[in-house]
Amino acid sequence: MDPRDLATFAYGDRGSSNAARQRRRIALYLVGLVGIAVLYALAYQAALFYFEGVRISFAKAALTVVESFTTTGYGEDSGLWTTTPVQMLLVSMQLTGVTLIFLALPVFLAPWVEERLSQTAPTAVEDISDHVVLAGFSSRGEALIDELETRDRSYVVVEPDRAAANELYTETGVPVIHGDPKLSETLRAANAGEAHAVVADVGDEANASIALSARDLAGGAPTSADGDASDTGEDSADSPQVVTFVEDYDLAAYHRYAGADDVFSPRHLIGESIARKVSAGVRPELDGSVKLGGDEDFDIVELPVQSGSELAGVTVAESGIRERTGANIIGAWFRGEFVSPPPPDARIDGQTILVASGPEGSLERLKGLTLSQARGLGTRGSRVVLAGFDEVGTTVLEDLDGNVPTTVVDLRDKDGVDVVGDVTKPETLREADTETAGTVILTVSSDVTAVFATLVVRELYPDMEVIARADATESVRKLYQAGADYVLAVATVAGRMLASTILEEDIISFDQQVELVRIDCGDLAGRSLGEADVRARTGVTVVAVERDSTFLSDIGPEFVVEPGDSLIVAGTDEDVNRFNRLVEEN
Repeated sequence: MDPRDLATFAYGDRGSSNAARQRRRIALYLVGLVGIAVLYALAYQAALFYFEGVRISFAKAALTVVESFTTTGYGEDSGLWTTTPVQMLLVSMQLTGVTLIFLALPVFLAPWVEERLSQTAPTAVEDISDHVVLAGFSSRGEALIDELETRDRSYVVVEPDRAAANELYTETGVPVIHGDPKLSETLRAANAGEAHAVVADVGDEANASIALSARDLAGGAPTSADGDASDTGEDSADSPQVVTFVEDYDLAAYHRYAGADDVFSPRHLIGESIARKVSAGVRPELDGSVKLGGDEDFDIVELPVQSGSELAGVTVAESGIRERTGANIIGAWFRGEFVSPPPPDARIDGQTILVASGPEGSLERLKGLTLSQARGLGTRGSRVVLAGFDEVGTTVLEDLDGNVPTTVVDLRDKDGVDVVGDVTKPETLREADTETAGTVILTVSSDVTAVFATLVVRELYPDMEVIARADATESVRKLYQAGADYVLAVATVAGRMLASTILEEDIISFDQQVELVRIDCGDLAGRSLGEADVRARTGVTVVAVERDSTFLSDIGPEFVVEPGDSLIVAGTDEDVNRFNRLVEEN
């Protein structure tokens, strides 16, 4: 069976919308009403003949039934009703009419009137192309929308739930249409065939069906599990990029077979990101950097500052980072808030993350200043306590790959768990010998539990490094306030990951909002960086220049931009947008 036929079989019965179901209910009601009226007319005609000896036509009997049901003109034949059976029939007719007409009106007519009077989401978009179609709306979809809006990229949300679609349409102003994204006709209404990308974020099974429909609409072919196009002879070069989400990472292969170009599991990625942070804290080598200029010796990297390191407790000005290491500080995260450039009087502490650029040797020297001798480089403090062993926790353990000694804590006794217990209980932390560890990683599935566990760990072990995962974006600030050193949010990771993939941008890390882009110098040609005052006016840092296939990284305020130069800049989304406007205005 063709996968597309399989999807139709599996999901076809679910495709009808609420409106279609409402229309079917109204049709059944009308058919039933007419049928009951006909039966009463026949019964009335027969009752008058047998009990009253009066013969009337069916039309006359039907008129009496309608008058009785609607209470209009009632009583015209009342002189004929002298026997009990006929009178009981009329009583039954009246009660049935009241029930069918007056009690059914609020059920069918009121919703119809309310729907027509209220603002409802449209079912199709106007002419639009090169946009992003987001099938389903969630917190990670919200994060992606933030990314798209900062880049002025058009998009449309396809929401299968009518109430949710109406709320988005009336209260948020998000471009949205109502419809079932599993159906090709709905994706066609969103002009998905002309879209840059289709993002499926409804559910694991539904997302596979959406991928199939998107491929059908664009004339593409499903792919094999390894990502190769099926041998159908169809050309999918002009097809939109299809991106799907999976909660169960084991289903990713099926999504690719259904036609997805990229399959994302945010929790899996968070696990990988946490593992990188832990590895960076216990090894002096430089990891996780973004390289520029091919083989050139120039990187950009995030470096968490550990409590007890040489930089902890000093201001940016006092640190002398540029003079001591040769690295350039692009920006810094202070308790979850990014500042670029960091002010000279900003104090660096154990919850600061520096974003730096420079040659690899300079960055390695800077990393040495961020590491605590008590944590990462000695035999004591290199162990990790991992609390929570779901998909995120297992991914962390797999990616650490035995390089970092790890004690796993979970509420349930299962393979891989060393200590069974509640991480919010001091006795559980003591059983895990947390006192001799350097880092506690909280990958528990409840944000409330993560916040409370952070408070407990911080109270018992003030110098402990705490890394936490957050499902809800609003929990990030609470975790930092509770004392976490580093927090990753599922929605933020998903949004950054999607933006990086769809917009083909280099991201320093998926869990932060710092991007690295190449931008043509435009009208800045002929001016020095100091004269253009780029950093003060936009917030971005020009970290390198590409000129005639040559990569220039040793640049300063006196560097003069020449026509044809490409500037490599780093900063937040808003900063990069300001820089784009600056280039266009000059």
